[in-house]
Amino acid sequence: MPKKSTKMSGLQCLATENVWFDKQRYDDAEKCFYEGANGTAAKEREFNAILQDIAKSRQNILQSLNGSSSHGAGDQELVSRMKGMELENQTLHKVVEEMRAALKKLELRVASLEKSPAAVTCAKAAPVKAAPVKPVKVENGDDDDSDIDLFGSDDDEEAERIKQERLDAYAAKKSKKPALIAKSSILLDVKPWDDETDMGKLEECVRSVQMDGLLWGASKLVPVGYGIKKLQINCVVEDDKVGTDILEEELTKFEDYIQSIDVAAFNKI
Repeated sequence: MPKKSTKMSGLQCLATENVWFDKQRYDDAEKCFYEGANGTAAKEREFNAILQDIAKSRQNILQSLNGSSSHGAGDQELVSRMKGMELENQTLHKVVEEMRAALKKLELRVASLEKSPAAVTCAKAAPVKAAPVKPVKVENGDDDDSDIDLFGSDDDEEAERIKQERLDAYAAKKSKKPALIAKSSILLDVKPWDDETDMGKLEECVRSVQMDGLLWGASKLVPVGYGIKKLQINCVVEDDKVGTDILEEELTKFEDYIQSIDVAAFNKI
């Protein structure tokens, strides 16, 4: 029995507590608690944001101060450059003044030289010697003027004779000089009929052609093809006496050995 009364007293105690019946109230209290805690965190965040703004403001102020100092340095540099330009301008003014003074002196000197008379040297003419006049002898009592030659015909004949003698001497001297003979070097290609042609006999026929102003030189055999060789021979001729046409005409007479003749080279000596 006493045990039952004890249990009843515990339930009665729990029944007297209003926490189970005022749940909304306690929920509100819990909400207020958490809101207070969250409000503290928000305030901390706001405080930190304020500190950050202050730091940014401070940094901007420092930057502006540094900028003003740099502007001041730039102004000082500009002032120094302006002073340097003023000094340079003054130096240039001095140089210009010196050049003007020198130019003025030069103008005065030129003007003085133009006013002074120039020394002009005149070449003296060489005196002309008069030709000697032969004295004319006139006999007393002879009034005949036919023997007197006033125009000097004898002197003219003498001068003409001397002139002719000099011309003849010059012509004789010039004729003694050896005349320059024009010569040419000709290289001929002499072609045979076939490979059975006796090239030794062919060269002998070529060299047998002799005439005034012709001199045969070196020769050689040059292969043409199919066992055929041509004779290449050099000669020196005097242009006034021997020509290529005459050579070709004389050489083609040996028609048993020579088919054709070509001029491979022609050079003036």
